[in-house]
Amino acid sequence: MMKKLIAASLFATAMSSSYVNAASFEFIDMTHAIPTFAPSAKDATKPDLNMPVTSSSPIAGFYPQAVLYPADKWPTNQGYFSSTAILIQEHNGTSFNAPNHYVNNQASTEAGSVLQGQRKSAEQLTTAQLTGDVVMIDVSARVAKELAKNGGTPSPDTTVTDFSDSSMATIRAADVRAVADQIKQGVWVVGRLGWEQFYFSGTEDWDESKYTNALNHPGFTGEAIAELIKIMDEKKVKISGIAADSFSTDSGQGAKGIDDKWSNAWPAHVRLYQRDILIVENLANVDKLATQPDGSCALMVGALKHTGGTGGPARVMAVCN
Repeated sequence: MMKKLIAASLFATAMSSSYVNAASFEFIDMTHAIPTFAPSAKDATKPDLNMPVTSSSPIAGFYPQAVLYPADKWPTNQGYFSSTAILIQEHNGTSFNAPNHYVNNQASTEAGSVLQGQRKSAEQLTTAQLTGDVVMIDVSARVAKELAKNGGTPSPDTTVTDFSDSSMATIRAADVRAVADQIKQGVWVVGRLGWEQFYFSGTEDWDESKYTNALNHPGFTGEAIAELIKIMDEKKVKISGIAADSFSTDSGQGAKGIDDKWSNAWPAHVRLYQRDILIVENLANVDKLATQPDGSCALMVGALKHTGGTGGPARVMAVCN
């Protein structure tokens, strides 16, 4: 509904004047800056962490930090153009995941799912999928209460700070049920965990980074994803996607699975992509979005349109009326 209201307002403004009055909307940038590093002298495809670009600090993830190469300069009589090249993994920083990001085997493929060869890659995503009204699930107070047990700092040890799927300091099925009336066609379900404060932890190490916290972090649990699917099936609707201010949107325990082979892991990824539902990870400024009235904001995901891509860095904005 909010997306339609914004579109109608923009159209009406355009018809009555020569410009759109952006002052009537509030725009929230929900994107972390991507740290970049100079190339290593030993291997130019690898970053030199001792040579950060400006104030860049490493972030924990699956792949090396982004490499920003020295700029090419094209002179003119008035100065010069500057252009650099960047080497970056698709799933770096605030990023979107296309449905082809996960390949299900037969055992994890559910009835009625989109066939593997028909799942969309980055360039096939529609504008309808990349925009949608925001449905907020805010569990940040519960997360903060758990963090307070360790002076506000997460511990990898669940006996110190517990963000496992049995904890209340994460997104549970009941949290999804609480917003069931807002689950409609094309919405974006956004989880506020209060976790973005740990994003720039200054290390790539999963065990040392407070953000990844050895995969003891909050997110959408398996039961929350199951409840979301149940509600969609009951209402015969499909959301556009889920997003959160966390490492993978999946809870840490969900991402880890039941053994060191990632068995029964990543329920959000395994179950949503086969339904043509997107995921956005590592959101920023979700706290600002959470202050807006229900139904007043739409999410807009600025996604790279690269052929065959499984996702990519995204400039995500919320537009609120």
